[in-house]
Amino acid sequence: MKQDNKNKQKGGRQKKVQLFKPRKKKTPEEDAAIQYLQARYDKIVPDEIKTFKDLPLSQKTLKGLKDNNFHTPTEIQRQAIGFALQGKDILGAAKTGSGKTLAFLIPILEHLFCKKWTRMDGVGALVISPTRELAYQIYETLRKVGGLHDFSAGLIIGGQNLKFERKRMDQINILIGTPGRLLQHMDENPLFDCSQLQILVLDEADRCLDMGFEATMNAIIENLPPERQTLLFSATQTKSVKDLARLSLSYPTYVAPHEQADTVTPDALQQSYIVCEIDEKLGILWSFIKNHLKQKVLVFMSTCKQVKYTYDLFCKLRPGVSLLALYGTLHQEKREKIYNEFCRKSNVILFATDLASRGLDFPRVNWVIQYDCPEDVETYIHRAGRTARGVLGKGEGLLMLLPHEEKIVEDLTKSKIPINKISVDPSKVVAPQRKIEALLSEHTDLKQTAQRAFVSYVKSIFVMKNKEVFDIKLLDTDAYARSLGLIVPPTIRFLQKHKYNNSKKKDDTEEEEQEEDTDVIEKLKAKTNLEGDSEQSEGSEEESEDESDIKKEQIKKKDISKKKLMKLDFHGNDDTDDEDFLTVKNKVNPHEESEEEEQLVPLEETNKSKKKKPLTKAAVAKKILKKKLKVNTTIKFTEEGEAIEDEKRNLKSELAKQYESENVGGIDIEKAKEVLREEDKYDKQRFREKVKAKHKEEKRKLKNKKKEEEGEKDDFGSESESDGPDLSWLPDPDKIYGEKNASDDDDNDDKESSIGGSDRLESADEDDDGSDQSEEKMYHRPSKRSLVTSKGIPQESVAPRKKKKLAEISSKLSVQEAEALAMQLLMNK
Repeated sequence: MKQDNKNKQKGGRQKKVQLFKPRKKKTPEEDAAIQYLQARYDKIVPDEIKTFKDLPLSQKTLKGLKDNNFHTPTEIQRQAIGFALQGKDILGAAKTGSGKTLAFLIPILEHLFCKKWTRMDGVGALVISPTRELAYQIYETLRKVGGLHDFSAGLIIGGQNLKFERKRMDQINILIGTPGRLLQHMDENPLFDCSQLQILVLDEADRCLDMGFEATMNAIIENLPPERQTLLFSATQTKSVKDLARLSLSYPTYVAPHEQADTVTPDALQQSYIVCEIDEKLGILWSFIKNHLKQKVLVFMSTCKQVKYTYDLFCKLRPGVSLLALYGTLHQEKREKIYNEFCRKSNVILFATDLASRGLDFPRVNWVIQYDCPEDVETYIHRAGRTARGVLGKGEGLLMLLPHEEKIVEDLTKSKIPINKISVDPSKVVAPQRKIEALLSEHTDLKQTAQRAFVSYVKSIFVMKNKEVFDIKLLDTDAYARSLGLIVPPTIRFLQKHKYNNSKKKDDTEEEEQEEDTDVIEKLKAKTNLEGDSEQSEGSEEESEDESDIKKEQIKKKDISKKKLMKLDFHGNDDTDDEDFLTVKNKVNPHEESEEEEQLVPLEETNKSKKKKPLTKAAVAKKILKKKLKVNTTIKFTEEGEAIEDEKRNLKSELAKQYESENVGGIDIEKAKEVLREEDKYDKQRFREKVKAKHKEEKRKLKNKKKEEEGEKDDFGSESESDGPDLSWLPDPDKIYGEKNASDDDDNDDKESSIGGSDRLESADEDDDGSDQSEEKMYHRPSKRSLVTSKGIPQESVAPRKKKKLAEISSKLSVQEAEALAMQLLMNK
């Protein structure tokens, strides 16, 4: 609110706010200062420089150095800055951590300052780095040192917003980036213009110019102006004439202050190596971390998948210290976060690939462990250089080697790298093998990560150029798989394919040799036949000439193995005897040889035909499409073999049929809802019919069951009147109740046949409605027989249901009559 009130004038109008401050014009004093600095460039003597003030630098640069505690230049900075200010091309080589970044950033700032470079002039300096993290580090250093200058700087790396970079490309003076994103802007961005480029810098130049970036760098260099200053810096500098010719360097100055030093690596770095088996490496690493919980450790591995698996595994094992993982497949924001977090913390373990081996300035790293053998000496130097950085920096490096990889130590000692062999105390090594196997059995995703790590490591060994150190045949893959927690080692398809191709090549060479042998044999046969003809027609002189020719031909083909010659000598004659050899050849039957060849060829073809490649999912899908098969469809058939149509898929309503016939692109949601409502009506009706059919089926089964039970009872306890008990002793009901009409008797007979538990069920079954009342009678009201059996009375002793008339009579008797009836029954018994 205060800001708004200040911006308002008395008349109520608002002041115009300037978003950008206008650039101050160069005063004559600044012009004079620039001329004074340029005049001092030729008088620079590197040995006389003690502080940065002794160099002819602008006040803005000196203040930026002072604010960031850069007071004394290093050896590479003393020598390189002077030559760079004079406009010479430089090849700079120095130890890791010797300050090469400032050696090229200070000349860039001074050169553009003296040229009075503005934003309208475009790109004046270009810095190319092989990795994103190194480019980010250079950009942050430039911001600190050159913050007082008026130049604009930009960082273009992969993983960032391309549109944001595209719009501001024409306003950048100092551009820092990686080769891939830089070439993308050159090809696609019309605002990118480097025609006025003054300085080109390649940090870690040997990595930028190797095979990985060769095509990209060639395309970038073609787009750059040839008249420029080029600075190359690296700890392992390239001296290849081919690489220097690509960059169009004009009489470059080679600056290598540490070339005459006793060691290539920093003096404060203590280096050692151990030799262990492949299944012991993970246990040694775990024990090392457990014993160094209060230190900052950087662990280098060969592949990204190894780093990911080791990080995930150790996170679940919980060693008691912070764990981080840095590798190429991570998102850029996450990589920057991990980089900053590792720089900030003092007690942390970082698992990384060679992505973090070049140029990164990690502060206060205590240990650098090279878990896998480095590819070459240069890789070892860059890895080990992440510790013992700076003048007072101290650190230790540990190299873990397999027994057959110990040959690389000879190359390290030849390159002036002092390294000592140490042994591991077995009592302090604790391998959590059972915990690892339990974790892999519990977490399937971790098991899959372990399998990928296994294959990637074996592949990295297979691809290495130095086959004397990296021999895939000497690698115990089963032991390595067990160390990762894998009980069954994964299949290595690329290795199987390589072995198959090698065997195929051997077979081809053997076939070629056999063809050459057969050609030689045919020539010998032909000459022997000619010899026989000459004996008949010509004299002994021609015969001797033929023999000499044959001997000469045999001497030329002595490279044929004895095994193949023995196959030809069927009679066991000596191969050295020329005459015996020729006589045997005359006796050989050519038909027998052809039959043997015909027998051998199909066997080889059958063996090759057996090794068919497994069908992939894509190939199976193509076959199905060709056959026009409908996948995931079920067809039901009746007992007669007729297909049953699925009523659910058949449309019933007219609206649905009309909607199906219309060929309109897309889906009309409102109309589809109406169609569904109409189809729901038929679905509900179909459901009711299905329920009714189910109830009818249950009733039918129950009825059949009752009939079967009654049929069984007819066999044992007959229910007919003739087989019933004798009722002659009972009193005459006509005398007691009076006579009844015949019609009443008929009605009673009908009642007898219709009343009863089973008859009641039958009448309920005959109802088509399937009412709830009949179901209640059927399921909830127990029958007379079930009640009798529940009281413990055997069912056979109970009178059948036809005697219900007797039960009705006894129920209407008085007490005296009932007593008399009971006495009569007892007397009869």
